[in-house]
Amino acid sequence: MSDTKLVHHWIGGKTVEGTSGNRGPVTDPATGVVTTEVDFASVDEVDAAVAAAKDAFATWGTSSLAKRTTILFKFRALLDANRDAIAELITAEHGKVHSDALGEVARGLEIVDLACGITVQLKGELSTEVASRIDVSSIRQPLGVVAGITPFNFPAMVPMWMFPLAIACGNTFVLKPSEKDPSAAMKVAELLAEAGLPDGVFNVVHGDKVAVDRLLEHPDVSAVSFVGSTPIARYIHTTAAANGKRVQALGGAKNHMLVLPDADLDAAADAAVSAAYGSAGERCMAISAVVAVGSVGDELVAKIKERAEAIKIGPGNDPTSEMGPLITAAHRDKVASYVTGAAAEGCEVVLDGTGYTVPGFEDGHWIGLSLLDRVPTTAKAYRDEIFGPVLCVLRVDTYEEGVALMNASPFGNGTAIFTRDGGAARRFQLEIEAGMVGVNVPIPVPVGYHSFGGWKDSLFGDHHIYGNDGTHFYTRGKVVTTRWPDPSDAPAGVDLGFPRNH
Repeated sequence: MSDTKLVHHWIGGKTVEGTSGNRGPVTDPATGVVTTEVDFASVDEVDAAVAAAKDAFATWGTSSLAKRTTILFKFRALLDANRDAIAELITAEHGKVHSDALGEVARGLEIVDLACGITVQLKGELSTEVASRIDVSSIRQPLGVVAGITPFNFPAMVPMWMFPLAIACGNTFVLKPSEKDPSAAMKVAELLAEAGLPDGVFNVVHGDKVAVDRLLEHPDVSAVSFVGSTPIARYIHTTAAANGKRVQALGGAKNHMLVLPDADLDAAADAAVSAAYGSAGERCMAISAVVAVGSVGDELVAKIKERAEAIKIGPGNDPTSEMGPLITAAHRDKVASYVTGAAAEGCEVVLDGTGYTVPGFEDGHWIGLSLLDRVPTTAKAYRDEIFGPVLCVLRVDTYEEGVALMNASPFGNGTAIFTRDGGAARRFQLEIEAGMVGVNVPIPVPVGYHSFGGWKDSLFGDHHIYGNDGTHFYTRGKVVTTRWPDPSDAPAGVDLGFPRNH
């Protein structure tokens, strides 16, 4: 363990070694070897990060928009220049292939772009002469210290969905990234410091439930952003709201793709394979259920199978790999259990990816691609968010039956329809109960200037993330009513009546 890398906290603009005595292992998923240990924060260490953020807010919250955006533009340039370095950290700790990791950084950059233009989003409103010589204006102001709790599957992108807008709006930020792949967050912290961000505006504390619960309870944390599983999202929302905090908690998903009989089946099969198996299925916008309408099921499944069998699985740093390993051995085993138990629950196992290994990397967290057909809605593989490379195909007779099946799901994150019929697509986007809809687009993640978020058990709280919702979440409104007497006015005297608007 002498060569093991150590990851500490980032508090007040510098690396701070943990003092709790607790650390967690970080594993290279391709080899199964523990390469890093990460400090787990105590309550006192979380308090220190929040205190640093609170101290910094005293000046950052009143700093000019020009100063904030100048720093963000410098950060954007540094982030762009360090794409490969961040992607390599993601691959080493998460396992996703390098091109996928680069794509993650690129999508995070979109929100940095949005934050660089925050001056437009923070413009207020003014109404003059609402009554005689009375004007009313609306402004937006920062909240104070805000926190972000982020998942393992996008260790760079999801934090960038939060902190650029938060700090652009004048808040200070405490990030608690996943303890499974913490290094990308630390690299981002270093780049922010290099860009000139004042000490304490951005802080990183690593850890487990101790750190999370302290952020949820801390009286100086005004708002909490979260992305993760539905059970934890519900807990985050309930606990933080009970402590008087504003909360946006994005949960899990079971995203469906409806394929109508008139669809281009080659395009639909390509999309299903990309959306189900990309990033090894470890993303909340993965398509995990294809709903085939009418007679297209057999041909569609055959086309998906043919494409899935050609996917090359291997280490993420191998340029020829198209899919990497799963994050941990325990997660790999859990994903595999859905496939090994599928036949007993009435599923037809078309592809079984369990037991897959990569020669020379036998101890890695490998699993192959699995395809289950004629899946009943009672099967665990359909009901649960698997978060792995397992695609379920369900069969229905009509469009109406397919929409009813999809709307019966407790999740409502993303969804898609594949069809050449504009009328059917229009009906679908109005009738489907999900927050993000794709029409012949399998993973409809909105661009940065629109907001990301689901419905039902996929979102807890009133705000989606980034876009206009992000700006509103990280600010609060204030309305100012002003009357300046004209220099020629005589003193008005006391009037106890109701104010007159006319």
